[in-house]
Amino acid sequence: MRTLATEPARVYSGRDAEGNSVFRKKTGQRSGATLNRYQVALAALFAWAKRQRLVPRGFDSPTRHVEKRGETRGRVRYLTDDERMRLLAACLESPWPRLYVFVLMALTTGARKGELLGLRWCDVDLERAEAVLHDTKNGDRRVLVLLPQVVDELARFAPKDAPTSQALIFRSRLRPSQPYATAKVFNQAVTAAGIRNFRFHDCRHCTASYMAQAGASLLEIADTLGHRQLRMVQRYAHLNTDSRRRLLARVFEGRV
Repeated sequence: MRTLATEPARVYSGRDAEGNSVFRKKTGQRSGATLNRYQVALAALFAWAKRQRLVPRGFDSPTRHVEKRGETRGRVRYLTDDERMRLLAACLESPWPRLYVFVLMALTTGARKGELLGLRWCDVDLERAEAVLHDTKNGDRRVLVLLPQVVDELARFAPKDAPTSQALIFRSRLRPSQPYATAKVFNQAVTAAGIRNFRFHDCRHCTASYMAQAGASLLEIADTLGHRQLRMVQRYAHLNTDSRRRLLARVFEGRV
């Protein structure tokens, strides 16, 4: 902390006097968004240290003098209708029987990979077609709405004591208390489907993109994805052209 407190440039570059990474061992170029998040974290650290009187009186946080980096618009890669059908077909052929419903849930709920892997049978109500996420990225409890196709697929694997079962839905075969390692089988399905440049997290972009194209508002998309701020889903606004077209038609009807 002493080095960072006296040399604000270290906060900006993320490196110490020896050129080593201050934040993590991973090397390579960091995005502006990543550096900005580090800066926010450091600002909180120095604020806490000041409250605890761990720094000299009159201490001025170095993060106040560091300009924020520019942030590029986040990646938006979503599957075309043909790609989506090919991927789901490939998932049906996977050696892991639950890959199909795992990917189908990701595409239709917008849930993150870790959120899905943490689901237990007691979190799912097949009759109400809902699943409750208790451990989300922002700490908020979130309810997933399950399509009939998802409910039917889950029912195939549901144990008799599903409503009270603490078992993970997508559990490891060798270690049932641990989630299944999905990366290999998912990548195999993507390759088999002939799809390029598609990661599992992009399933989340698919959900948001399809919603935007169907005319959903940014508030509805944010609520589905579990974002507190609309700026996090602003990247999908350009896909919702039909609703804007209808709005403009109403606004300018009889005016032009």
